[in-house]
Amino acid sequence: MPTPPPLLHWFLPTGGDGRDPGGVTAVQARTGSATRRPADIGYLAQVARAAEHAGFTSLLTPVGLGCVDPWIVTSALAQVTERIGFLVAFRTGFASPTLLAQQADAFRRFSGGRLRLNVVTGGDPAEQRAYGDHLAHDERYRRTDEVMATLRALLHGERVDHRGEHIRLDGAQLTDPATEYPVPLYFGGASPAAEEVAARRADVQLLWGEPPAAIAERIARLRSRNPALGFGVRLHVISRDTAGEAWSEADRILRGLDPEAVRASQERFARMDSTGQARMAALHGGSAERLTVAPNLWAGIGLVREGAGTALVGSHDEVAARLNEYRALGVDEFVLSGYPHLEEAFRVGEEVAPRLRALVEAADSEDPATSEGPAASEGPAAVSAPSRPGGAR
Repeated sequence: MPTPPPLLHWFLPTGGDGRDPGGVTAVQARTGSATRRPADIGYLAQVARAAEHAGFTSLLTPVGLGCVDPWIVTSALAQVTERIGFLVAFRTGFASPTLLAQQADAFRRFSGGRLRLNVVTGGDPAEQRAYGDHLAHDERYRRTDEVMATLRALLHGERVDHRGEHIRLDGAQLTDPATEYPVPLYFGGASPAAEEVAARRADVQLLWGEPPAAIAERIARLRSRNPALGFGVRLHVISRDTAGEAWSEADRILRGLDPEAVRASQERFARMDSTGQARMAALHGGSAERLTVAPNLWAGIGLVREGAGTALVGSHDEVAARLNEYRALGVDEFVLSGYPHLEEAFRVGEEVAPRLRALVEAADSEDPATSEGPAASEGPAAVSAPSRPGGAR
């Protein structure tokens, strides 16, 4: 049976958009160049339609201070699109699982089932406190575990009576739920507490873009606990006709970063209790001198942006090859983005996606002994393409 190509999703910039990266939430100040295009419904509709036209499966819609409410904006965008789905993020603990189930059920009913849910526990204590949440790190994940368990049962049409540490429900049940539209649960988190929840409750574990060896290690560990768990990787993309053009764009972004913004961002990240954020920061250590952390994997965006901080930089062929290497490690889906998100949706959809599909098809046509040999399994050592023209950086 032919190997299906990985699902490709796009990011919806509900905090504003521009040519340059910036902070995601209002806790962190954002520059004017990063939010030159306001997140109004007219612009977000353009991004959504561009991503739909370019063939993306769904739009990841973030949640947090400084972002437009994901339920409201995606409900509006569902009316001006036809096929593209919505990967709607929500914070556990800020609404009851029963209400969340009602919202999700209404959305899947009125959108024709175009819904996936991204379960966010939260990794910034300052932002959590702004929402009134004062739980410690591991407590938040224990609450997430209860929310995911009860939410899934409710979306399946079950009656739920639950008495847990954080959630208490008596006789909760949806009225005539639209169960013909299943709602997969995507989940992120890199700490031991998070991986415990992922193995038990998630359909897809989302990982931030680390070097292939680190991704392979996490996939192997989680798959040993839940063989059915799917995996997605969140990455930015700077893809151009030539590698030189791509790295010139990365250099332009780097030159435009305010050193004071970099310093303030790194200090804030260090105060967060997110294991994933710590892993992102450790890739570059706050230094602009060692940003290429694997072939074509550039950590410059993470100097100022929280969360996903790495980008694949290179020619369209190189970017497709790197995505295919992650796929060979067990990655089923990619959540991609680029600055600005409108133009880059077309570029990635029209140039990178067809090349990635061709690589998957070519791997299927090879002799199994060849496709499963060292080149497909040795991780970073098997990559022959240079990290950038002229050597590593």
